[in-house]
Amino acid sequence: MGITVSQTSPTPGAPRLSHRLGRHAGVASIAGFFLICVIAFTLATDTFLTSGNLLNVLRQSAPLLIVATTMTLVITTAGIDLSVGSTLAFVGALAAVALHAGVPDTLVLIGGLVLGGLIGLVNGYFIAIAGMPAFIVTLGTLSIVRGAALLITQGYSVPVDSNGWFVDLGREWFLGLPLPAVIAVAVMAAGWAVLRHTRFGRYIVGIGTNAEGVRRAGVDVRRVIVKVYILSGAAAGLAGLITTARLGSGSSNQGVGFELAVIAAVVLGSTNLFGGRGTILGTLLGALTIAVLGNGLILIHVSPFYTQIIQGAIMLFAIWMNTRIFSPQRRRKG
Repeated sequence: MGITVSQTSPTPGAPRLSHRLGRHAGVASIAGFFLICVIAFTLATDTFLTSGNLLNVLRQSAPLLIVATTMTLVITTAGIDLSVGSTLAFVGALAAVALHAGVPDTLVLIGGLVLGGLIGLVNGYFIAIAGMPAFIVTLGTLSIVRGAALLITQGYSVPVDSNGWFVDLGREWFLGLPLPAVIAVAVMAAGWAVLRHTRFGRYIVGIGTNAEGVRRAGVDVRRVIVKVYILSGAAAGLAGLITTARLGSGSSNQGVGFELAVIAAVVLGSTNLFGGRGTILGTLLGALTIAVLGNGLILIHVSPFYTQIIQGAIMLFAIWMNTRIFSPQRRRKG
């Protein structure tokens, strides 16, 4: 009598679950790393997990969250924007100068957003229309805009009059939360909705994956790219306004190295550095991880100079993980 060996057929949901875990491996890894950081700093110091410190982290990380949202869109198109730190400083410094000259607060707010968008428009024109590399274009505007900020401030810090409502943009509270954090959450929610649920978001992902294919499908690729850089510039302008309002002064030295923190947050969150895949949730976790690391290292009395070294090392590690482990090509080979 023969013995029949029965083989268990795989559960129908198993391949789908495995596929989903593979797709979100990067987000899961940064979520795990974020939790490890929170637990480590909670055990290392009594002040980290207090409500006052956590709310302070949210307030200080708001500009990073805002700009990282639009940087996710930029990088998903296989682009880069190195000018966001200089735009933050220029808009913030010019806002302080305008307020000092008696310009109404509302006009300063609108003008700052428009100015940031115009800088993004310049970037978008040279990248999408003139066909220049995004790295070179935004490196050039980084230098030009930072120089303009130095020119208008002459290297000095320009104080902001606290009598108007402008300073509330960086210091006010809303429903028990810092207003900058509320604005950042609103921006990130809008970025998530755009990337996941709009035609514009699908074009962004498509351009990063196969720009020529999207163009042949009848999409004006150049217009989409220009819009993405306008959004990036406007977000950097908003971040500059919030930073100036929170600090009570505008300075050309604000935002030095800010673009590196933004890119690190986006790449840490598993957005593909070469385009075609972006995640706002991952960006949120990446930005919060950088903010928590900076805050926690200060609380345990680590020199701020080490913070830059650690941030650079984490960015290098994240890019390695992004390109060597979580890339779709390597997952297919595995």
